[in-house]
Order: sequence, then C-alpha cells, then structure tokens
Amino acid sequence: MKITQAILPVAGLGTRFLPWTKAVPKELLPLGNQPIIAHLVHECLDVGITDICFVISKGKEAIPQYFKIDPALEEELKKRGKFHLVKELLRYDSVNFHTVYQNEQHGDGHAILQAADWAGEGTIAILFGDDLFTGSKSALRQLIDAHSMLTEDERGAIVALERIPPEDTLRYGIVDVEKEHKSSPRLKKVKGLVEKPEPQVAPSNLGIVGRYLIPRSVIDVLPEVESGHGGEIRLIDALTRKLGSLPIYGYECEGTRIDTGHPEGYAKAVSIFSVEEEEE
Repeated sequence: MKITQAILPVAGLGTRFLPWTKAVPKELLPLGNQPIIAHLVHECLDVGITDICFVISKGKEAIPQYFKIDPALEEELKKRGKFHLVKELLRYDSVNFHTVYQNEQHGDGHAILQAADWAGEGTIAILFGDDLFTGSKSALRQLIDAHSMLTEDERGAIVALERIPPEDTLRYGIVDVEKEHKSSPRLKKVKGLVEKPEPQVAPSNLGIVGRYLIPRSVIDVLPEVESGHGGEIRLIDALTRKLGSLPIYGYECEGTRIDTGHPEGYAKAVSIFSVEEEEE
C-alpha cells in the first residue's frame, strides 16, 4: 500500500532558542543550505509522499511560506542564469501543502488531531521536527520498508525506535516488546507502551523517536483519550487504546539520531550537515 500523506507537527514555541525564535521559527534555522523543516519535507518526498500537512501555531506562517511557489523569484533567477536554484525551487511545485493551526499547546496527540479533517483513510506518516536522522536511509524510509515486511494481517502502526541509556527513560515513550519479527530482528511486535517511565520500572530501553506510521483509526480515537500529565492529549495514549485491536510494531532504526530540540543538539546537527555537504 502506497503512503501518500504526512503530518508535520511544528507548532512548538521553541523556547529553548529564545530570543532568536521570537522572530524566526526554530524549524527555519539552517542546517547546511536548507532549514530544518526542508530536511523533513525532503524525507517525505524521497519516499513518494506529496500530500503534507503542517500543524503550526500563530506566528509561524513563515514555515508554509517557505515552500510556496514564487513565479517572480523564479523568473528573476532565470534571467540571472541561476538555473540550479530554479530547479531546487521547482522541487515543491508538485507537492500539495496544507496548513492547520494548533492554537493551544495540549500535547502531540492534540496537534495531530488538528489535522483530522485533512487526513485520509490510509496509513499516514507523522514526522516530528526535533528528530533528524543521518545514514544511508532516512528513518521514514526504514519504517516504510519495515511496513512492507509485514503481511496484510500484521499491518497496523509502526513507530521508530532507538536504544537509549536506561537513565534516560524519563524523557521517552518506551515500548514493551512481545517478540522480534521473523523478517528482521530490528522489527518488533509491541505489547505495551509507557510514557516516560522511571528507569527501574521501564519495560525496555527502546525509546520512541520522532517517526510514526499510523492508520486513520488511531487519529479517530484521539478525542476519546483522556488528558494525561499536564492536561496533554498524547499519541502514545491513542496507540495504547488501540492495543489488542490493532497490530503495533516498532522498528529499531539504523543511523544516528540528532535531537535538534535544544541548542546543544542543534549545534551537533550543524556540524554533521556541514561535513556532509563538504564531502559532496
């Protein structure tokens, strides 16, 4: 089954990057010659996803604006002979971008719920902006490849996983693994999910990291999920609600994950992407 839709929740205020983010959304900070958000969009395009919904907050309109067609700019670049830049801009011409607002911050599930009217009936990719992956295959590509390893009866939701230090479980959603799939030891059947458990009670050290493939039915149960810690509606709670009626798998992704959600992680990402561009 071809996956054609992706939701990118990018409504966060970026408080760790103040005062910069008073004027510029964190997702437009540069990594190499592209902003962070462009790396996420390219991750979608590289797997054939061309329907992309941004979930933003007021004041972050510059994110969808970055991808809008600008005929006057394209014409000026052609006059100057900068056809390589025109080609880069035209990359987005065939993409159907959509924007919805999350006016109040009530969790990642609440952000996804804002796109419910836009989302179709198939499997939908979710990409959170703080997590970027380096390696020969993007995390989204790895999830889609893992999805193809499953039989029709096994297909449900897939989450990206990373082995984390046991003391860091308080920062992640953690999965309880039932068994490894016969196709790959990295693909694991999930029997439970726990949000930010204490290390001594965490069912594993496999944390959920920024990429999901979910069927429409997971979005449909979000309104039924009770607000958890801090009054938030969480995607992990919707997945937990579906356990038993929906197969849920995790895929332990290859490559290096970079958390750009804090200045230290962003600085690391800048260094890595700068080296990659020099090598190209």
